[in-house]
Amino acid sequence: MLSILRSLVQEVNSARDLKEAMEIIVSRVQKAMTTEVCSVYLLDPATNRYILMATEGLYKDSVGKVSLAYSEGLVGLVGAREEPINLEDAPSHPRYRYFPETGEERFRSFLGVPIIHHRRVLGVLVVQQRESSRCFDEGEEAFLVTVSAQLAGVIAHSEATGAISGLSLTGEETKDISFSGVPGAPGVAIGTGMVVYPSADLDVVPEKPTENIEQELELFRSAVQAVREDIERVANRLASQLRPEEQALFDVYLRMLDDEALPGEVAIRIREGVWAQGALKQVVQQYIRHFEMMDDHYLQERVVDIRDLGRRLLSHMQEGEQKHQEYPERTVLVSEELTPAMLGEVPKGQLVGLVSVKGSSNSHVAILARAMGVPTVMGLVDIPVNQLDGRELVVDGFEGQIFASPSADLRAFYQAICEEEDELFRGLEVLRDKPCETTDGHRVALLVNTGLMTDVVRSLSHGAEGIGLYRTEVPFMIKDRFPSEQEQREYYREQLEAFAPNPVTMRTLDIGGDKSLTYFPIEEENPFLGWRGIRVTLDHPEIFLVQVRAMLKASEGLNNLQIMLPMISNISEVEESLHLIYRVYHEVREEGYDIHMPKVGVMVEVPAAVYQIRELAERVDFLSVGSNDLTQYLLAVDRNNPRVAQLYHSYHPAVLQALVRIAQDARSVGKPVGICGELAGDPGGALLLMAMGYDSLSMNAASLPKVKSVIRSIDREWAIQLLEDVLLLDSPHVIKSCVDLALRNAGFGRYLRPGKSSSAAMAEQAVS
Repeated sequence: MLSILRSLVQEVNSARDLKEAMEIIVSRVQKAMTTEVCSVYLLDPATNRYILMATEGLYKDSVGKVSLAYSEGLVGLVGAREEPINLEDAPSHPRYRYFPETGEERFRSFLGVPIIHHRRVLGVLVVQQRESSRCFDEGEEAFLVTVSAQLAGVIAHSEATGAISGLSLTGEETKDISFSGVPGAPGVAIGTGMVVYPSADLDVVPEKPTENIEQELELFRSAVQAVREDIERVANRLASQLRPEEQALFDVYLRMLDDEALPGEVAIRIREGVWAQGALKQVVQQYIRHFEMMDDHYLQERVVDIRDLGRRLLSHMQEGEQKHQEYPERTVLVSEELTPAMLGEVPKGQLVGLVSVKGSSNSHVAILARAMGVPTVMGLVDIPVNQLDGRELVVDGFEGQIFASPSADLRAFYQAICEEEDELFRGLEVLRDKPCETTDGHRVALLVNTGLMTDVVRSLSHGAEGIGLYRTEVPFMIKDRFPSEQEQREYYREQLEAFAPNPVTMRTLDIGGDKSLTYFPIEEENPFLGWRGIRVTLDHPEIFLVQVRAMLKASEGLNNLQIMLPMISNISEVEESLHLIYRVYHEVREEGYDIHMPKVGVMVEVPAAVYQIRELAERVDFLSVGSNDLTQYLLAVDRNNPRVAQLYHSYHPAVLQALVRIAQDARSVGKPVGICGELAGDPGGALLLMAMGYDSLSMNAASLPKVKSVIRSIDREWAIQLLEDVLLLDSPHVIKSCVDLALRNAGFGRYLRPGKSSSAAMAEQAVS
């Protein structure tokens, strides 16, 4: 059964569209279970009805015509209960619903299982049998449940592909198709999708039409001829070294390149209006499906040859493409995995948004996007990347959502947000040089998180009072080797000089988790609970010592350096780190550098550190909470995983209680405590943190003017009362709503980020 299931998933994965995917499912499942009927009913989001999408055994004419209300019939019952229903005599069940057009009156045994993806019921998979004596056994039920679970994601992807194409399950036009991921960089962008992809990878070739059919045919013919010559050249060179049967393998390749074989089918697709690369992809995937289903082992092995041939042809076509890529005036760059190099290809002033299937809010691209002020969404699930090329897209970097083919109403809604944001920042420029102080005189330092020199420029223009977190891993990530001491020293000096005499807090190298170096790979089953942060650098003191030495030398004459240790979970880690720092300090002084011993602090981002604040504070000069990681570890939620993103919430009562405790314990021993993370850059979160007693808030530069404006407009007692009120609540969503309401009542409604509820309501209104 496992081999059948694996083959089925592969076939459905390579289906061209939802219709073909459904037909493959019913055909293969019917054959595997030796049953008379297999059908798929999908739930149409637009009508909330189950539609018969494919069948093997019922009348084909009923496909697309038969539909049931959400809770109607046995299909509706399976969906409503979200569990399998197995009946020997289905017609006798009180929920049985008969459709004459299907011809199902002949069949009595019924087994239906729900198709569920991310808690959403997508449809119901049904098998039926004529004999009432046959009851589908437990093994068959388990197999169908397994099939359903395996195919749920594939069906969701195929469904999304159809929706992106502009059609619902019923064939009606759709707009405002939304996909959710994780926020990469804040802001809203409206532009045209531009899909970029690595070369010679058939799987990521986007679907695009062509208007110049002859040009595409010529491009493909040239590729076929070039590949043919390559193969013949290799065959001739190796002829004396190979036996006849081995030499014959080259003949297989050449026969596949005959006009009546693969090239002929690709040419047909091109003449139908598909661009050459897309046509090649379709035909190769079709060949692969057919060969994988064959019983002959030799023919199954030919899949490798077909895939290789497809890559060779694609590579030649991509070489023949025009080198200069035309980018839309307002480009939203879309890719399976964006790289910094891809961003650099877009002409200056044309890049407005980024969308990446893979990646996280901590990836190098996300950091770069925030520095550039480009709204970004990362980590999208079930998004048909290949369908987004040339489509109008809305990128909501606040909530981690994108909308494809937006309606006029939805576009106007987000356009208004863009204009409001621009107007708001222009109005806040006057606050740049004013202190962040409440109306009753309570002072809070506003700092920035940086990683690149472009961050510094934006930070200074927004009135930052220093750097609360400089991510030293960024210079490591942009190299193909560890940067030398001199190279690091130059990077650090830039940051220190830019903000002198204000403090610059440099976090020692924090790799591991979702931050990796290509030249120093860390392969772990659970990287977030593994070898990361201080654990790596203490195991490799040669890395730690060079970095600290570069920091100290860079601070000469400025003396505004502060060093911060990440991922601390044990007192011994602090003591060992301090020993190494003091050792380097004395060595650098002996070399003749006139430097002061910098303040050293620790990051509180592991739950264990929350309960050791007093012990940690005895050994260091300051504490800084990494609220993003602390929230992640307290809630056991990977914040970069869109599958559980809804469980990650900075306003969770447990998170707020932990933050209160940290601030109280730090104050009790007289040590300053700051915080760097998304919560600090949220106006409501900043108010709560100020009320808790945090001395400094560090955030992205873009968030700074809003936070300063809010804090300067209220008194601390008001914020303390708000904190006391929300600490009595037990739901993160209720807490967030309470804080937002308080801000609106205080006149700061325009500072709140656009909520999902608002955009969802707009989308619903536009469709209705």
